[in-house]
Amino acid sequence: MRDPLKPLDAIVAGELYVDLILSGFEFWPQPGQEAFAKKFHREVGGGASNTACGMAKLGSAVSVLGVVGEDGDWLVQQLTRKGADTSHISRDPAETTAFTVAISTPEERSFLTYPGANRGFPAALAEAAAARRLARAAHVHLAFPPDLSTAAELLTSIRANGCTVSLDVGWHESWLRDERLRDILPLLDLFFPNDSEAHCITGEADPEAMLRWFATTDVPRVALKLGSRGAALLWDGEIHFDIPPAVKPIDTTGAGDAFNAGFLHAWLRGNSPGKCLRSANICGALSTEAYGGVAGVPDAWRLQQLLEAHS
Repeated sequence: MRDPLKPLDAIVAGELYVDLILSGFEFWPQPGQEAFAKKFHREVGGGASNTACGMAKLGSAVSVLGVVGEDGDWLVQQLTRKGADTSHISRDPAETTAFTVAISTPEERSFLTYPGANRGFPAALAEAAAARRLARAAHVHLAFPPDLSTAAELLTSIRANGCTVSLDVGWHESWLRDERLRDILPLLDLFFPNDSEAHCITGEADPEAMLRWFATTDVPRVALKLGSRGAALLWDGEIHFDIPPAVKPIDTTGAGDAFNAGFLHAWLRGNSPGKCLRSANICGALSTEAYGGVAGVPDAWRLQQLLEAHS
């Protein structure tokens, strides 16, 4: 639950990207060929940005921690416009801001990514934790896979700031299959895998069996994302299930990040496990009705309406 003496509900830490999205190609180019896009869209990318902006839209006081290059003004301005604090974003004068070029046709999708300034992110987070600069927030959400050789030290350092901690690593198979997870996951307050990631960790196919596996490893709370089937939650030994509202999805990009935003927003306000899970499900589902991970996330008033209707 949020500490009323802290100015921030959460700091969301992770890699920051500018997404350059090209579409409307008449054909998929072979090596040496050139194809022209009919549409271009630039958007803030990465799980940290999506989760932070989703929380801000819901009314949480949230800050983003990451690294951009000296060319990062556009990205920082976009985060600010979406309601996120950017005072924890640092600049790397020797690197450009990370970016992804997304190329899509009706049949194919490809992504070309340059990590850029994100190379300095792990050191920036560790330094901020050691310097107690995270103490402004009640909670720290990590939207990246921390190095397992130093993860325990990092989590301990974050907790020394008086913060609770959650983690969403995304699909990183070698990380998910590493036996050292058994020592790391119990240090979290919340873990946010989807069903594919949880299967990779546990070897189980059934959502309840996955959560029972996590319970045996002393992970206190796991919010398991099941896509269109909804979500399941392990909460201090108890298991909860919830189905999402009916939607007409047009873009599932960032739906898991919107789910995280809804859950954290509700949890940091002291809501029940069931209400946290339902809030997350609603935010994740509605995010698919608009392009990108944030535009479809409801504001606090709309979320409350949907919670009342969904109950």
